[in-house]
Amino acid sequence: MGTKTVDETGVKTDEHKTDETAEAPETIEAEKSEGAQATPDDATTDAGAADDADSATTETGAPTGVGQGAGAVVSAGLGIVSLTGSWVGTVASARESLIGQLQTSSSSNVGTLIEKGYGNAWHATALWGGAFALVALIVGVVVLARPAFGAPGRPQAPWIKSVAWAGVALGVIGLLLAVLKYTDILLGLPSTG
Repeated sequence: MGTKTVDETGVKTDEHKTDETAEAPETIEAEKSEGAQATPDDATTDAGAADDADSATTETGAPTGVGQGAGAVVSAGLGIVSLTGSWVGTVASARESLIGQLQTSSSSNVGTLIEKGYGNAWHATALWGGAFALVALIVGVVVLARPAFGAPGRPQAPWIKSVAWAGVALGVIGLLLAVLKYTDILLGLPSTG
């Protein structure tokens, strides 16, 4: 422990404690000056506080971008469906094939059989693929254009832009392939003559 001394007022004090109290104002001011400089730990704490402020903002009804993200994913999904085919397109193709077989008889020429039995089915598949591609393209463009009509100063998340652009690109490719299939430029029906 410290030694006891008598100060100017005649009060006995502990010398060790006096030194601590004398240093206390200096350490308090040093801590204040260190607090003024942001450390990396303080920056992450401030970022966490900003995140809390953002979550409070979303609780008050501000847009969160969830709809835009969902729209971007839907656009990309529809673009993939336009390229790979859909259940609706498969059913429409089978239906057209069946109708073509019912409309032709065994005495019909081969060209008519191919056109009615397979050509119409191929065109139905192309139409449904083109419909999915067109919807993917429209949804992707709407998602990309949405920030222009939204809250100013609130940027769109980069992943939303990327997925929406993917949906637009897949929609364009799907639409192009649908047009090429429907016009028989791509994988047209074989000639019978």
